[in-house]
Amino acid sequence: MSEHRHASTRPAATGPWVFDTRDLGRRAGSSRPLKRSVPAEGVGLEGVIAVGKGGEVELDLLTESVVEGVLVTGTASADVEGECSRCLEPLTDTVLVHITELYAYPDSTTDETTEEDEVSRIVDDLIDLEPVVRDAIVLALPQVPLCEPDCQGLCPECGGRRAELGPDHGHETIDPRWAALQERFSGDNSEEK
Repeated sequence: MSEHRHASTRPAATGPWVFDTRDLGRRAGSSRPLKRSVPAEGVGLEGVIAVGKGGEVELDLLTESVVEGVLVTGTASADVEGECSRCLEPLTDTVLVHITELYAYPDSTTDETTEEDEVSRIVDDLIDLEPVVRDAIVLALPQVPLCEPDCQGLCPECGGRRAELGPDHGHETIDPRWAALQERFSGDNSEEK
């Protein structure tokens, strides 16, 4: 039963996101720092704001052996890029997320008493950090990224950026039914001068 349950969560044997827990051992209290730069192009909200081409996530983690598995704590950071949702200008930012995740040992009480999607698991002495870090970064990103909190967006008439157009910018629109009357009074005013 245990083998079938973990088949879908089996990490690759190697890779930048995969950590081998054998170096850590199973003695509760032992710990190891884990610092890595891992390729993460596209992590984020694709087409809105995400890690750019060739981008990486910087992992600064501590792995600790606990009774039920391996506790991973620390931070992950990445430079992201996208465009402002109001004015469409390119923008860049750095996202920093805090990670706290328990990876349960096979056949531990935690493993046996939780659903597959409630806790991460150690499979063949390996843990895959990618799903946890990826999810944390996506949740930390703004769904509506802005170049500035008070971005005024674009002028609906001409499409120019309101920040560049200035406060006096406007478009006078005259109802065509009143255009003849406007012309007549504009003409009268010019004769009186």
